[in-house]
Amino acid sequence: MNQVHVGLIGAGVISDTYLKNLTSFPDLRVDMVADLDLARAEAQAARHGVPAFGTVRELLERPAIELVVNLTVPGAHVDVGLAALEAGKHVWAEKPLALDRPSARKLLNRAGELGLRVASAPDTVLGAGLQTARRAIEAGRIGEPRSALALFQSPGPESWHPAPEFLFRAGGGPLLDMGPYYLTGLVHLLGPIRKVTAAGGRARETRVIGSGPRSGTPFAVEVTTTVNALLEFERGGSAQVVFSFDSALSRSILEVTGTLGTAVLPDPNRFDGPTVLHLPDRVELAPEGHLASRGTGVLETARAIRAGRPERASGALAFHVLDAMQSIEESIADGRPVLLRSTAEVPPALPTGWDPYAGTL
Repeated sequence: MNQVHVGLIGAGVISDTYLKNLTSFPDLRVDMVADLDLARAEAQAARHGVPAFGTVRELLERPAIELVVNLTVPGAHVDVGLAALEAGKHVWAEKPLALDRPSARKLLNRAGELGLRVASAPDTVLGAGLQTARRAIEAGRIGEPRSALALFQSPGPESWHPAPEFLFRAGGGPLLDMGPYYLTGLVHLLGPIRKVTAAGGRARETRVIGSGPRSGTPFAVEVTTTVNALLEFERGGSAQVVFSFDSALSRSILEVTGTLGTAVLPDPNRFDGPTVLHLPDRVELAPEGHLASRGTGVLETARAIRAGRPERASGALAFHVLDAMQSIEESIADGRPVLLRSTAEVPPALPTGWDPYAGTL
């Protein structure tokens, strides 16, 4: 097999799910785990049967590694991504792609200059749940899509995350932390975003860590923790979105309404879940496809590299979603609508029967 060799940087909480999945895909070989905390890198490598661990520099010096999975904190995404590109590696970036447009553009431009790829989370949009919904909508099951509702509410991650401060600094908050899942899904379903109008605020200036060894420690909140926005799309149609870390009621909603009915989609932060089609005379359940989860986008990117075709979770699409989030922040700050500076090409849906557990390379 001509497997794609992968190195993973960042052995934090989310690396467990990534490593469990990446090591189960026959088309990939995970060669090494790197982290600033070598003990943590060693533990994750041992837990998931990865043959090596070490520093970021040691990982980037390995010639066999072709694709770097960058799971560092948001503020380090661009610097680590650029270092990987300079080492001749393709990059898979956790979301958000960057903290601002200029640094994201720098990353993508450098990849283009070097003939390398930058792909980006979220890859939940490639999961069975949203792919099923997309196929149903594109087949005309609810008619022409005209509007959507996206809502994420929770009390905030400080109750369960042992080190949640980064989620309340630049690059965090419900918009940049959770928004990519919903906005990427909406772009796949309704096309690129043209204009945003938004308002928002934050309920508290400080929060308290609720779990782990630092439980009871207060920390400052530096970002907007409730965001309300109206999105208008290039193809026509609109969406209302709400993202909040201030709600005692936890819930997730993603719905698309067309001229013939409404599709209720699964949680876009998950890879599975049913799509329910509400039609004038009946309610239907759309069947699901493959059941892989986080890391699916890494695999799809690896296969795209080998096939010489564009990857579906492209850096360009992630840049457009970042542009939308930055535009929402600007609209909140300035109290005016904001036209997006970018657009994006919506990738095709995955082929029916796409199987992450098949050896194809």
